[in-house]
Amino acid sequence: MAIFQHLFWGFEFTYPDDWHHKTKNGLELFASQPEALDIDYAGPYAGYILVRADWNVVNESLEEIWNRHLGLAAGLIGAKKVGSAPWRMAGATGFEAEIVLPKKESSRLWTGILSRGFLVLNMVVSHPKESRNWFEPIVTKIISSLRFPSTVREYPTTLQGVPLPPEYKAIDPRLAVDDIPEPAQWQAFDGESSIGALQAFYLREALACGWQVQEYVPFPIQSNLGFARLTLSKDDITVILGLLPKGEQTVNSDSSARVVIKTDANH
Repeated sequence: MAIFQHLFWGFEFTYPDDWHHKTKNGLELFASQPEALDIDYAGPYAGYILVRADWNVVNESLEEIWNRHLGLAAGLIGAKKVGSAPWRMAGATGFEAEIVLPKKESSRLWTGILSRGFLVLNMVVSHPKESRNWFEPIVTKIISSLRFPSTVREYPTTLQGVPLPPEYKAIDPRLAVDDIPEPAQWQAFDGESSIGALQAFYLREALACGWQVQEYVPFPIQSNLGFARLTLSKDDITVILGLLPKGEQTVNSDSSARVVIKTDANH
C-alpha cells in the first residue's frame, strides 16, 4: 500500500500501490488509472476521489460550509440534493451525502466534508454505476484510512530550529518587507503554498519542534494586518513569523504566501 501525506495540511491516506495520485490546482486526485485522474474521463475504469483542504479561520459554521459545498457540487451537474447525514472520521466531524444525479447520468456521486480545528476537508467521489461492485469497497478503505499525524517531519529548519516549508527558498528579506531597519535580524523564504496551508503547517510543526505559540493572529480576519503572524518562543529565543500573501489583487486563504522570520537581536 502507498501512503499519501500532505506536508502542509497534515492529513494522509493509504491507497493501493497500483492506484495513481495527482495534485492539480490545490486538489488531490486519486484514481485506479492515470487517465481517470482527469475528472472528465469516461473510458474504462473511470472514477476518482477528489480531496480539497480549506482553512476556516473565520470560524464559519460547519452547516454553512456544508450547504455551500453541497449546493455547488449539485448545481454544477444539475443534480438534486438528498438528505445529508452526520459523519465522523479520524477525530474529525462533518456531513456526507449521495447526490441524486439526473436519470440520464450513468454515474454515482458521493460527497462529504470533515472539520478538525481550522481545517476543513472537502471530498467528492464519482464513478460509473456499473463499477460500483469493485470501486466502492476500495474507495471506502481509502477514505477510512484518513489520519492526521502530529508531525510530518520532512522539512528543513533555520539555524534556530524554526521549521521551514518544503520547497521554500531563501530570498533577500528586503524583497518581502519594505524598510527593514536591521536586515541581519530577518530571514525570508519564497514558495507557492497557500497562506491557509502555511498556517496549518506552522501551528502543527512549530509545536512538534518544541516551540510555544505565544500569539497567533490568523489570516484572513477582520483586521488591517493583512497577513498571518505567529510569535514563537523556545528556551531563550523568541521569533516573530509572518506569512505574507502575494499578489496585488484581492487575496484570501488560497493565495500563495512568503514566510518572513524576525529573530531577537541576541540570537
